[in-house]
Amino acid sequence: MVFPPGCAYPCPHGMFTLASRSLSCNLLRRSEPKRVTCCRRHICRTPLPTSSRNVMTRLLHITTVAESLGFLRTQIPYMKSQGMHIEALCSPGPHVTRMATELGITIHTVEMPRRISPVQDLRALGQLWQTIRRLQPDIVHAHTPKGGLLGTLSAFAAGTPVRIYHMRGLPLETATGWRRALLTATEHVSTRLSNRTVAVGFALRQTALSLNLCPPDRICVLAGGSGQGVDAIGRFNPARFDATHRAKQRAALGLQPDDFVIGFVGRLVVDKGIETLWRAFDKLASIAPEAHLVLVGPFEERDALSPHVRQALENHPNIHLAGFVADTAELYPAFDLLTLPTRREGFPNVLLEAAAMELACVTSDIGPCKEAIIEDETGRTVPLDDAHALFGALNSYRLQPERARAHGQAARARALTHYTPEAIARDLHALYGQLLPPRV
Repeated sequence: MVFPPGCAYPCPHGMFTLASRSLSCNLLRRSEPKRVTCCRRHICRTPLPTSSRNVMTRLLHITTVAESLGFLRTQIPYMKSQGMHIEALCSPGPHVTRMATELGITIHTVEMPRRISPVQDLRALGQLWQTIRRLQPDIVHAHTPKGGLLGTLSAFAAGTPVRIYHMRGLPLETATGWRRALLTATEHVSTRLSNRTVAVGFALRQTALSLNLCPPDRICVLAGGSGQGVDAIGRFNPARFDATHRAKQRAALGLQPDDFVIGFVGRLVVDKGIETLWRAFDKLASIAPEAHLVLVGPFEERDALSPHVRQALENHPNIHLAGFVADTAELYPAFDLLTLPTRREGFPNVLLEAAAMELACVTSDIGPCKEAIIEDETGRTVPLDDAHALFGALNSYRLQPERARAHGQAARARALTHYTPEAIARDLHALYGQLLPPRV
């Protein structure tokens, strides 16, 4: 087959990708930069000087919701130091302005429903394509299943030369029937349309390969794994907080200084194992009135808990609902232990945060969680959906507080050596460099 001139462009693998004449011309031309203006569609924090647009690599991150941009906290300063201009795109919401200020970047907004919605998804796809055409990024880096699907599709259609899909988890693992088939198909699209898929952990990469979602040479893991490492020197450093801070946090939650406090950080949904946790903790509280459970995170409609379980959590005298907390590092000092009885994960960042804060962890024995801890050295794993085993592990730490402290100290030491954010950022920047075509 012969392509008309200007209808194909070279990819880093030496192949040719078919594109329309207008899209390929848009990709290959280097026209005079357009002025960046602010409008209702985005929050502008750091507009790019027009004189720099032809020399700086332009990177656009796409996520479904603004909260997910927190993954980029430690990467953005490094990428900026390497001469990259960074913007982001997500759905509008209450956290967009906060994240734009915190990260110091421009955040554009396009409504992207997290639920499967063909009409709304098509509308979002068109708006994403228009935005990418206007911004002309060199790299589109799309995160999460929905953001990955819409981001890679729109970037491919817009002729973006480098498209990366960051696989942070696989909802299809706990799905069944038509929903599993649909989620599997979306993963195939995201991985096929991206130049490279980045898995947040080695266990997740192996799962993707076993499900034939991506060829082995097109999926990689950065550094030692995890989405962004953990800032154990700065943000998640127990030395930041003293005994006064611990007492104040406990008092704010209605806890006593001598209570045994178990923390959970994450979405309050079925996939996070909340129903199993409720059954295990209810049994623990019946024999240990000083035991308390603090749930940090929001209830969500997608994968929602049953009304019975939610009501039980809200009414239990020893369960405390903290809701969404912007800076979870402030709450970790109030805990004696962290638990994550999750049913699926890409890589459990919360286990790294807790480890950096010198907390032992009890979690599920699924691959990504076992990757994040060392059994009986930095924490414990229990069989999936086993409330009795979870109760036993939590109770053993209650009865042996010195063991919990020793495991927490070992966990922090491992976080400091194995999961540094700088290593993740360096590997990611190197990947960008490998995939970017040479400038002409």
